[in-house]
Amino acid sequence: MIGALRSLFLVAVMTTAASAEPTRSILSFDDLDGWAADDHGAALSVFLNTCGDLNDPDWQALCRVARTYDADAARSFFELFFRPVLVEDGEEALFTGYFEPELDGSKTRTDRFKYPIYKMPPEARAEGLWLSRREILTGDAMQGRGLEIAWVDDPVELFFLQIQGSGRVRLPDGSALRVGYGGANGHPYRSIGTELIRQGALGAHEVSAQMIRAWVRKNPEAGAELLFHNPSYVFFREVSRVAPELGPLGAMNRSVTTMRSIAADPAHTPLGAPVWVEKDGKTPLRRLMIAQDTGAAIKGAQRADIFFGTGDEAGKAAGRLRDPGRMVLLLPIQRAYALLPDEF
Repeated sequence: MIGALRSLFLVAVMTTAASAEPTRSILSFDDLDGWAADDHGAALSVFLNTCGDLNDPDWQALCRVARTYDADAARSFFELFFRPVLVEDGEEALFTGYFEPELDGSKTRTDRFKYPIYKMPPEARAEGLWLSRREILTGDAMQGRGLEIAWVDDPVELFFLQIQGSGRVRLPDGSALRVGYGGANGHPYRSIGTELIRQGALGAHEVSAQMIRAWVRKNPEAGAELLFHNPSYVFFREVSRVAPELGPLGAMNRSVTTMRSIAADPAHTPLGAPVWVEKDGKTPLRRLMIAQDTGAAIKGAQRADIFFGTGDEAGKAAGRLRDPGRMVLLLPIQRAYALLPDEF
């Protein structure tokens, strides 16, 4: 997955109450607001990126058929072979966003670039629960072992790189190094946004990635301690096989696509499935997307994280998103009718 932890820092108050048993209702395509106006060809292209990796015979058959359709006939493909299924679990729909950050860095340590991006030590993988963030960054467990992939110049941006789970490092020669999620130390994530609210430093309505960055930089000593509040630590791996023009790898080990890929809860939404998104809020969005990623904060039948792309502008847009709406799963016809109301 792109980021096991992304979006968690935005969740100021999280409930642990169990959701209701999910219910499923078959809709018609006429029930989907804005369906006819979407670019179904773009959605079909993204669907084809990952449908070949689906092991289920129903999906494999649809993938073979999908390859015979061009962009002009994409709407017909979805309408002929799928049915919209509304899955509800008693929780309100929530859309957030994520992105691929870009950091300035170097493959060698310098006076400027002195904060390491680490590979995962083998003992951390073997033990499950390993050292905390504080112990990793203040102790000597990582020293002299060649585990550094690169060094960056900003510990705050490195912290948020860990939240996103993947990113690009811009090197001094103008090239870029791409890193992806390589594992974690096994400690549960603790929200630094929630901690700032508890301390009275920020109000609940103020918590965002931008506000947290600003607070940490304005208060360097307290900010460093704040980052240690989260004991979870994410390690990385270099991802060199992904072409620069493509998005980072998602949970299906394929590149995700800007504004066409979402992270969803695989307990309710099969990875690789098309999902009709009706996002409300200040800038409504009606679009067919593909569930190609997951995330630790993305839990529930009506919960999705929209991929906004790479870089600072994508990060700003993703960080602002926290909107209601509705998401409707598209299932193969035979599966939609045969498996409702049973689990798929």
